[in-house]
Amino acid sequence: MARTLEGKLAIVTGASRGIGEAIATKLASYGANLVLGYTSSSSQPIVEAIAKDLESKHGIKTLGVQADLGTVDGPKSLIETVKSSNALLKPDGSFQIDILVNNAGVAINNLLPNITPEHFDLSYRVNVLGPLLLTQAAQPYLPRDRSGRIINISSISSSTGFIEQSIYGGTKAALEAMTRTWARELSERCTVNAINPGPVLTEMYASNSPEFKREIKGWIEHAPLMRTRPGIDSQELVDDEKISGGRPAYVEEIAGIVAMLTGEDSAWLTGQVVSANGGMLLSH
Repeated sequence: MARTLEGKLAIVTGASRGIGEAIATKLASYGANLVLGYTSSSSQPIVEAIAKDLESKHGIKTLGVQADLGTVDGPKSLIETVKSSNALLKPDGSFQIDILVNNAGVAINNLLPNITPEHFDLSYRVNVLGPLLLTQAAQPYLPRDRSGRIINISSISSSTGFIEQSIYGGTKAALEAMTRTWARELSERCTVNAINPGPVLTEMYASNSPEFKREIKGWIEHAPLMRTRPGIDSQELVDDEKISGGRPAYVEEIAGIVAMLTGEDSAWLTGQVVSANGGMLLSH
């Protein structure tokens, strides 16, 4: 595989599992050096194992950084930790962030009567304020030749009005709005785009309520690429299609679309929400 990101530095938040881990793995295969962001101390050994594996397989440099992006100081702390470590400086001693993937997020689903201010506060701090403050902290270190890439992980929920997602859908709509603003403000430094996955085979998707899964079944049934493929997809997913309507995306499929947005060929694409959902949403 061509190492098109050789020598570039990519920061991926929420990199200890799921989509974030898959994105980190994909970018590593393209030669990017990586900062693996994570929140909980329990994720430290997981991140260390991921880092060791990626370094061994791809000959890259990695740095795991713990930071709570749902706090005011967390995002700035992440950037300062990376910069002060000196482990990921350019050969000339300068510090540059080439790629930033704002992936970390939380999903708290609830029907309107059951929503609390605490649910709202946590969700907007992690899903909206976190990416905002991290991008703000990263801005001074972005390239100055438009070669930088920022990719925000949104969700199909920003525009579908799914039940139980007053808060989650709202946070992702806010992230998409910021994506368009940053594309203008940072245009001489980087492109800024978002992707909006639908269901993805992760712990987060598995935790959805039966009511929510019934709500989205019709969407899945009509998504062109979400039909299961006997002999290719697991028998478990094939059997579950009768209940769910089809299969969720694999994390690698989402990571591949993120990787597409990091290269030179994506230089004329900015301020967009790319429908990374197998046709579950055919227009936006």
